[in-house]
Amino acid sequence: MDTVYIQGLKVETVIGVYDWERTIRQTLVFDLEFSTDTRPAAINDDLTSTLDYGAIATFVTEFVGNSSYQLLETLGNDLSAALFGKFPIDDVVMKIGKPGAVSNAETVGISLRRSRPGDTA
Repeated sequence: MDTVYIQGLKVETVIGVYDWERTIRQTLVFDLEFSTDTRPAAINDDLTSTLDYGAIATFVTEFVGNSSYQLLETLGNDLSAALFGKFPIDDVVMKIGKPGAVSNAETVGISLRRSRPGDTA
C-alpha cells in the first residue's frame, strides 16, 4: 500500500475546554497520511486515478474551521469518519498539534490511526 500525505496544514478553529478558549479561534496543525493504491495514477498519469490532496486539504480546512470541539481526540475521531465518507482511503494516520497550549512546549497534541470501517486490518 502507498501513502499520500499532507504535512503542516494549519487551520484556525474553536478548540478547548476552558471558557476563554471557547471565545477565540486557535491554530491547529495537521499532519495526515492516507493509505491508498497509487498504481492506477502512476500508470495513467491522471489525477482522477489517485487522491487529490488539494481537495483533501480543502475538506479538512472547511470541516475543522467550521467546527467547535473541546477535545482534539473528538475532533480527530470525527474528522477521520468524515474523510472515510468523502474519499477512497483505506487508512488514515493523523497528528493534530495545538501550538502554545502548554508553557515551554512547542506543541502538544494527539496522533491517531483509523482504518475504514469494515476493514479488519
